[in-house]
Amino acid sequence: MGLVIMAVFPQHIAPYDPTERVARPLQRPSPEFVLGSNDIGQDILSELIWGTRISLGIGLTVAVLAVTIGVVVGLISGYSDGLVSRLLMRLVDLTLVLPFLPLVILLSAYLGPNQRNVVLILTLVSWAGPARLIRSRVLAMLTEPFIEAARALGCTPWRIIIVHLWPGVRTIALAQALLVASTSILAEASLSFLGLADPSAKSWGTMLFFARTSGAFLGDSWRWWVLPTGLMITLAVLSLVLIGYSLERRLEPGL
Repeated sequence: MGLVIMAVFPQHIAPYDPTERVARPLQRPSPEFVLGSNDIGQDILSELIWGTRISLGIGLTVAVLAVTIGVVVGLISGYSDGLVSRLLMRLVDLTLVLPFLPLVILLSAYLGPNQRNVVLILTLVSWAGPARLIRSRVLAMLTEPFIEAARALGCTPWRIIIVHLWPGVRTIALAQALLVASTSILAEASLSFLGLADPSAKSWGTMLFFARTSGAFLGDSWRWWVLPTGLMITLAVLSLVLIGYSLERRLEPGL
């Protein structure tokens, strides 16, 4: 909840504008500048707070887009039994067999450093996992009596998918969205650290990128510049993963 509040109201929490030079370069932490300043005198704590909006925003956007695609593909391929199902599953298999991080790096280098490109790339490589999981759940639900009853009553396939199958996979979709969001935050940070994301966006990964290029690892400034940023990424990813698993266990004990 704290990370969400920071992402929504950074202007009310950050002590300074993260784009302004308010201190001496590489100033050590002090009561005025809790995490010190970066190499050009910007307050690191303010950067960290504003970076929550960018990093969480990218992670949640990718999660919504990827899981939406995964739900549609999983429901259609699970219910249908024919050429469409086989083609969709071959596409899922092809996406899953490709190495995640090398593919993301390659596509990012080709398309260029842009937040929209990062969201697009992460969506394209993240939808297949939820699609396969949801399809397996749909296949298990097709043997349930209420599905057989709906078919006997003459319900159309789309009505069965939307009214009867979709409620049964909502919990899985929500849990998968949280897991995809955590993976996307890590991937965005990795791309930014390598210089393959938008350097003007104040994300956590961009902070690590400028720390690396400014030689923070060669001195002691990494302790207040790199370490808090890494801890924030770890906290966000771990929180999303634990919430996702908790939702699965609470709402779908059978999983």
